[in-house]
Amino acid sequence: MVVNIRKLWFLEMEKAPLPGDENGTVMTERPSIAQLLEANGDASSAEDGSADPSRDAWSSKIQYLLAQVGFSVGLGNVWRFPYLCHQNGGGAFLLLYVLLLVVVGVPLFFLELAAGQCIRQGSIGVWKLISPKLAGIGYSSCVVCFFVALYYNVIIGWSLFYLGSSFQYPLPWEQCPKPMNNKTVQECADSSPSTYFWFRKALDITDSIDEIGEFNVMMTVCLLAAWTIVCLAMIKGIKSSGKVMYFSSLFPYVVLLCFLIRGLLLDGASEGLTYMFYPKLSIWGEVQVWRQAATQVFFALGLGFGSVIAYSSYNPPKNNCHRDALVVSFINFFTSVLASLVVFAVLGFRAKALAMKCVTKNLELLSELTPLEEQWLPMFNMSDPSSVSLEEYSAWFQRNVEIQGKNITDCSLEAEMSKGVEGTGLAFIAFTEAMSLFPGSPFWSVLFFLMLLNLGLSTMFGTMQGILTPLMDNFKTLSRHKTLLTVCSCVVGFVIGLLFTQRCGNYFVSMFDDYSATLPLIIVVIFETLSVSWVYGADRFLDDIENMLKWRPPVVYKYLWQYVCLIAMVGLLGASLLRMGFKRPTYTAWNQTTASEMSLEYPGWALALLACLIVFATLPVPVGYLHSVVKARLWQGPAGGRERDLEREQYRKCSSAEPDSTPGLTPLDDDEREEETSRNCLHPLNGESYRLLSQEAEEGEDTTGV
Repeated sequence: MVVNIRKLWFLEMEKAPLPGDENGTVMTERPSIAQLLEANGDASSAEDGSADPSRDAWSSKIQYLLAQVGFSVGLGNVWRFPYLCHQNGGGAFLLLYVLLLVVVGVPLFFLELAAGQCIRQGSIGVWKLISPKLAGIGYSSCVVCFFVALYYNVIIGWSLFYLGSSFQYPLPWEQCPKPMNNKTVQECADSSPSTYFWFRKALDITDSIDEIGEFNVMMTVCLLAAWTIVCLAMIKGIKSSGKVMYFSSLFPYVVLLCFLIRGLLLDGASEGLTYMFYPKLSIWGEVQVWRQAATQVFFALGLGFGSVIAYSSYNPPKNNCHRDALVVSFINFFTSVLASLVVFAVLGFRAKALAMKCVTKNLELLSELTPLEEQWLPMFNMSDPSSVSLEEYSAWFQRNVEIQGKNITDCSLEAEMSKGVEGTGLAFIAFTEAMSLFPGSPFWSVLFFLMLLNLGLSTMFGTMQGILTPLMDNFKTLSRHKTLLTVCSCVVGFVIGLLFTQRCGNYFVSMFDDYSATLPLIIVVIFETLSVSWVYGADRFLDDIENMLKWRPPVVYKYLWQYVCLIAMVGLLGASLLRMGFKRPTYTAWNQTTASEMSLEYPGWALALLACLIVFATLPVPVGYLHSVVKARLWQGPAGGRERDLEREQYRKCSSAEPDSTPGLTPLDDDEREEETSRNCLHPLNGESYRLLSQEAEEGEDTTGV
């Protein structure tokens, strides 16, 4: 009969022991990520740099990079960045954006890449491993990803609708409809064909968010098609979505290059580019501009969503995630600049066409003024408006200010360019109007909306991965039913997404886009930075990265994480809260009577919904902390709390040699050791085995076994 005596040993750390502890038997600091991973059964991969064979992996490095680029490069690069650049000083905003990208964006992006690759889990598992009290960070990321997926797929549905409408000539938004008596619809005549098509034909929008309940059947069908595409692409995880990335991530660049070449050949392109890049350095003194630049950096890289962590978790441990962070960040910035060149070349062409149309209209009015006073006579030929340049007309108008009372107006390209548009207004109104002026407009329209569709889908794949990966990593039942989980998630997303297919659905899209993600994501990233740089320790995190990559990243990352990034994110949070506090939230509504947009305040019930979105997305962080604290105190019991808590935080050394009378340890035979390795043993380099004692063993009165 062999008697196994359980003997308790505290895990020895590589760092020096506390003063007075000559044997170094008490663990003075938290274990490293590598040791925690080994405790969970990842010893082999930690030692030889191979990936966990039970976990999905990217087929190639190119596939992984395309997935990260596809997620980070989204619709915001095409319709948000150019607008911000245009409104905030052109070239000066570009310099500010690059500065914030280097000192805030890249370090935080590298942090998420390294954490995901090192721990090889989704956002929930990553922060739970660092500290159980931080598990709520991952759940908040999942909630925000879900909110974003709900309305993002609606935009993909809009793109599908416009893509289908592009296969006709002439394009349906080129001219106003004349349904009765050959008379133009007044709403279209008072706005423009592209504006009318967007608000009336596509959305059939109501005058306010209060008019709810009536569904847009066509948009409901498009939303169903969008969720079906996402479901089919995600049904086998990264093995299926990764293959789709070869097309969805690369095709937008082909389209952008085609549009850039075509745009640079258009009349007015040079004026548009000049207007965009002309630097206005005075904007650097405005807090609002810094807030907008930081927010754009934040969302352009997809920080806080958990998708970056999820994608990186499928990498082999030795993958150079530092280089990946630099490459993806550069590609993201390059794409934003490329998209801005395309947008402003095309908008410059559109602005010049509208300005020349204005000249023609005014010259017709001028020719009707008879007799025309001699001082008003222009030096150019009024009977041929196409021969009149904008400069000649503007110079004549400025010399004859008194003629303004005759309904004659100035026509300025700068005035047309200053009417900045962003988001859906840029993609579905301004750009579609410009493309209708192209020769072969249906071809260019199909290309453009195919690009939007692929940009949206590649980002949507990453967003869904930010939801599915953490859930499958932390709930083994779900991991065994990947297909069912994916299908159910898409069905739930479609059902809730019906909120956005109402006639007033565009107003809910604006609400979710403006408020459901911004504040919660900023809070999530603040806690991420705190947990790595201060709770876990920036030095220890760099040690883990060095152990993983076999070289140490520059020490500047330590100070950027601990101070610069943290202060920047807290400042961004404060600026966002102040903006919401001093200005009641508003939305832009379409008034059918006046055929114009107007800014309206959200009603009380909408404000309550808005607040619920923010609270619900942020709540998992404090709830996760409280749950961990309460659970620990309940386990401690009324007596021996401090000592038992200390014991639970320590790792025990399992030794099969020299058993003695100390209760608590038992040596492991070979079969037991192999079983423990798959669950919670820690294998350091010297070959000894470590494990956490089970709760039952720690609480038992007598642990001597035969």
